Amino acid sequence: MNQSQPILTMQHVDKSFATAAGPVRVLTDINFSIYPGDFVALSGPSGSGKTTLLNLASLLDHPTGGDILFDAQRTRALSPEALAVLRREKTGMVFQRFHLLNRRTALENVAFRFRYAPETRSEAHRLAAAALDHVGLAAVAHRIVRLMSGGEMQRTAIARAIAKPPLILFADEPTGNLDSENTARIMELFQQINREGIAILLATHNKALLPFCSRHFVCTDGHLIEEPLPA
Repeated sequence: MNQSQPILTMQHVDKSFATAAGPVRVLTDINFSIYPGDFVALSGPSGSGKTTLLNLASLLDHPTGGDILFDAQRTRALSPEALAVLRREKTGMVFQRFHLLNRRTALENVAFRFRYAPETRSEAHRLAAAALDHVGLAAVAHRIVRLMSGGEMQRTAIARAIAKPPLILFADEPTGNLDSENTARIMELFQQINREGIAILLATHNKALLPFCSRHFVCTDGHLIEEPLPA
């Protein structure tokens, strides 16, 4: 058992969505914590609730019931502005579809991380360049994104997420659009980032990614259980 202070804790979290036929519960009584150094895989079939859980954990959505504590702060007590600052300063996001500006350079895309941050433009570009170097893309920092390979695009997205180092990096099917070679490269990069002190919560359908992780949760019919990783 990890004895350090958790970064993220969900306590009896429920999530329902309103429909014409009445509320539909997607998550029920979710209880789990993520600690410094964790690399957590979140798996489950489509419709099981894992994307909803990831959105709650990354503070993009609010629970219907229960509490979410992030960096020892009870998030239900925070204003929308305070939540936005918490997301900006202490979380990073990587998606399956990259969400990059295709007509901008890799450097400009990573620097976009600082659009609403207090850093100056020159400082933002310095940090963006350092992040691209960190993921092995210094040589293509000024390349237009639409001219990049899928693997380079995803590494650019990872650089954007870590340019302001987060407490937790959230990754939603980050290898879903990549071939096996680039998938392995991205997962090795995640492992490197994790060893440097950033916790990771990765949602995936791909069981081949589990050996890269240190913990494994399965979302099934709105419930969450922790399972051992494959030997």
